[in-house]
Amino acid sequence: MTQSGSLLHGRLVYLAAQDPDSEAETVASWSHDSKFLRLLDSDPARPRTTQYWNRSLTDGGDSPNSFPFGIHALDDGRLIGFVVLWITSWPWAEAMVAIGVGKAADRGRGYGTDAMRLALRYAFAELNLERVTLQVYSLNPRAIHAYEKAGFVREGQEREWLRRDGERYGQVSMGIVRADWLRAEAAAREL
Repeated sequence: MTQSGSLLHGRLVYLAAQDPDSEAETVASWSHDSKFLRLLDSDPARPRTTQYWNRSLTDGGDSPNSFPFGIHALDDGRLIGFVVLWITSWPWAEAMVAIGVGKAADRGRGYGTDAMRLALRYAFAELNLERVTLQVYSLNPRAIHAYEKAGFVREGQEREWLRRDGERYGQVSMGIVRADWLRAEAAAREL
């Protein structure tokens, strides 16, 4: 399945190239979970077909500035989510990252934190980036905590950015720089 100790192999998950033919049906099933969709994106939640996701997964991997991966559980190899890095500036060595764990039963088990650590390892060690950022909604404190565990720090918030169920929520900006990542990696090796 994967090689132990490889760049894309963690404690709970491994990252692999996305395979539209075998993964589109699984990803489409996640779009039937409106809670997942509403925490992932500001767009209105709506189910998508297998054909839509097959096309989306096929098109998403062709950009030289996009690095999408499927997140697979180490114990059985099943697809449990995705993580993608988008290079926002090669000259400044910066990227944004997004992640999602599809099934509710797989959330809160450490898979997302492990996958994010792998994505950061790829970003800093393989792509030689200096900074990685993300956006998360203030209504998702579990995700904010997971990002902080991976080494991200809060850098700001756009107030009342998102409207859900008649309430307004902020969009939190978080980031990690190479020096912080190197410290976090050194600390993790000591465990």
